Amino acid sequence: MNITEDVLSFDINEKSNLPKYRQLINSINENIETGRLEFGQKLPSINELSFQYFISRDTVEKAFRHLKDNAIIESVRGKGYYVTNSSPQSKIKVLMVFNQLSEHKKIIYNSFVDAMGSRAQIDFFIYHNDYEQFEQIINEHLRGYHYHVIMPHFKKFKQTELVGLMRNLESKKLVLLDNLVKGLEDYCGAVYQDSKLDIFNALESALDLLKKYKKMILVFPKEPVNVHPKEIIEGFRSFCGFNEFNCEIITGMSEDSKIEKNSAYIVVDDTDLVKIIKNIRSKKLKLSKDVGIISYNDTVLKEVLAEGITVITPDFKQMGTQAAEMILNHRFVEIKNDFKLIQRKSL
Repeated sequence: MNITEDVLSFDINEKSNLPKYRQLINSINENIETGRLEFGQKLPSINELSFQYFISRDTVEKAFRHLKDNAIIESVRGKGYYVTNSSPQSKIKVLMVFNQLSEHKKIIYNSFVDAMGSRAQIDFFIYHNDYEQFEQIINEHLRGYHYHVIMPHFKKFKQTELVGLMRNLESKKLVLLDNLVKGLEDYCGAVYQDSKLDIFNALESALDLLKKYKKMILVFPKEPVNVHPKEIIEGFRSFCGFNEFNCEIITGMSEDSKIEKNSAYIVVDDTDLVKIIKNIRSKKLKLSKDVGIISYNDTVLKEVLAEGITVITPDFKQMGTQAAEMILNHRFVEIKNDFKLIQRKSL
C-alpha cells in the first residue's frame, strides 16, 4: 500500500535545536502511533523525503537506520522500507527462544515476562533441543525485534555451525540465558550458569555431610529428553578427586538398578530420582542413614518428597528477572546466576 501525501505529515523544523534526523524519527513514530502509518505499509523513499523536505540523503538514511535498528521499520531489497512495529513508543519487541518448557524454564519465562510488564511484546518459541528447529526459528526471525533472548541447549549440533548462525543476529540485541556458546563473543549480555564450577562449589558446601558416605555416585541421564551440560561430570570428578572420594558415574537408572549402601547419589534428572527412591524403599533402606541423595534443580515437590530431598539449584526466578532488567535499564553485562545447595533430610 503506497502512502499518499494527504495522509502523512512529517514535521521538519529548520529552527529547531533537535537534529533533523531525530525530527524525522519522531515524525515517523508519531505517524505510526496515530495510525496514519500502519503495520506493513511502505514509507516514502529516501530520495522522496530528501527532495520534499530539503534534507540530505545522509540525514534520511541515518533516521531510517535508527528505526531499523530499533525494529520499527524493515528494508526489503529493491522495494524500499516498510513498517514492522505498530506501537514503536510503547513496546519493546523481544524474541525469546527456549530449548524446552520444563517447570524450571517456566519460572525463568514468567519472571522475565513479569519484570518486562506491559513495556514489551514477547514472541516465544520452543525448539525441543533440536538444532534444526532452532536454526529455522532464528533464520525466520532475524529482523523485526529489539532483542533476541536465546537459551542454547541442543542434543546434536556442530559448534561451528551454531556460532555461524548466532553471528547472523545483531550482537547489540543478543542476550544469552542459562548457557554460553563457546566461540561466540558477539553478544550484549548474558545470565548464565557455570556447570563445572557450580556443582563443585555446591558439593564443597556440603562436604561435612558427605564425609559420612564411602562413595559418591553421579547419575547422569541416558539419551535424555532434556539436555544437561557435560561440564557437570567434569565438576563432579574434580570435587571427588580434590577431596579423595571414591566415585562412580552411572548413565541412567532402571527400576532394577542396584543401590549401594553408604553411598551418596547426585541425581541430575528427575526420572532417575523417582527410580532411585523406589529402589531404596523396596530394599527398606533409609535415606540419610544408608543412602544419601542430592537432586538437581529444586521444585515444590522435592520439598515434601521423602520428607525432603536435598537439592543443588540455580535461582531460576532471578535468571529471568536479571535478563529483563538488562534490557529495561540498557545495562548489559555477563552475570553468573546464583547456584546453591538446599539441605533437607535426604542427606
